[in-house]
Amino acid sequence: MRPAISLTNVSKVFDIVREKQISLKAAVLSFRRPQPQKLVALQKLDLVVNHGEALAVIGRNGSGKSTLLGVIGRIYKPTTGKVEVDGRIATLLDPGAGFHPDLTGRENIFFNGAIMGLTTAQVRNCIDDVIEFAELNNFIDAPVKTYSSGMLLRLGFSIAVQTNPDILLIDEALAVGDAAFQEKCYERIDSFKRMGKTIVFVTHDLEAARSVASRVIWLDKGKVCADGEPETVIAAYLAGILDQEHTAREKQGFHVARDNENSAE
Repeated sequence: MRPAISLTNVSKVFDIVREKQISLKAAVLSFRRPQPQKLVALQKLDLVVNHGEALAVIGRNGSGKSTLLGVIGRIYKPTTGKVEVDGRIATLLDPGAGFHPDLTGRENIFFNGAIMGLTTAQVRNCIDDVIEFAELNNFIDAPVKTYSSGMLLRLGFSIAVQTNPDILLIDEALAVGDAAFQEKCYERIDSFKRMGKTIVFVTHDLEAARSVASRVIWLDKGKVCADGEPETVIAAYLAGILDQEHTAREKQGFHVARDNENSAE
C-alpha cells in the first residue's frame, strides 16, 4: 500500500528582501535592487507517513514546522525534492485562511468545499453537520469578516473534519479556541484515529502530542532531529532545549567577560 504522505529530499528556500532605510534622493538615484536573502526552511527532508498514523510535529519557532505542513498541503511548492500524497487533504493552517471575508459563513462552506474538490451536492449533504459542530447557527449567514478568531477557528475546523477527508493537517490552530471547543476538537480527532484517518499536526503543547500522536518528529533548522515514539522524542527535544540554553548562557558569559577585560584595559 502506498503511504499517505511521502517526502523525498525536500527542501524549501524562501527569498527574503530586507530593504534598508534610505533617503528619497538615494532611492531615486539608486539603480540597484536589493538582493534577496535566502531563508532555508526545510533541508533535504525525507519523511513517510503511513495511513492511519497520527503524527505530531514539535520544535521551536522557526524550525520549519509550518512550512512542512504547507508543503504537504500544496500551499508551498518545494524548492527541491518530491512530495506525494495519497488521499484527499483538509487543512487547518490558520483560523482565517481560505475564507473570503465578504462571503457569509454558509457561502464560505461551499467556497471551501469547492477548493477541496467537493461537488455542490456533497457540500449540501454535510453542511448541516458543519454548522452544528461549529456552533454558529446564529451567525452562519453573517459575513465572516465580522467573526472573531475563535469563530473562524470553529468554522475552519468544522469544515475540515465534517467533509470526511483522508488526511487532516492542523497547524497549532486549536490554541485559539476556548477550552470546551478544544476538548470537542480533540474528541473528533480521536474519532478520526479510530476511523483509520491520517493526522499530521504541529503543536507546542507536549501533552497534546503525548495524548493524541502515535508518532512524533522533532524539527530543528529544517531537519528532523528525532523521529519515533512520543515519549522518546519529547524527552530528546526537552534535553535539546536545555543544551541550547546552556550553550547560549556560556556564550553570553564569554562575551560579558571579554567586554569587562576590554574596559579594564
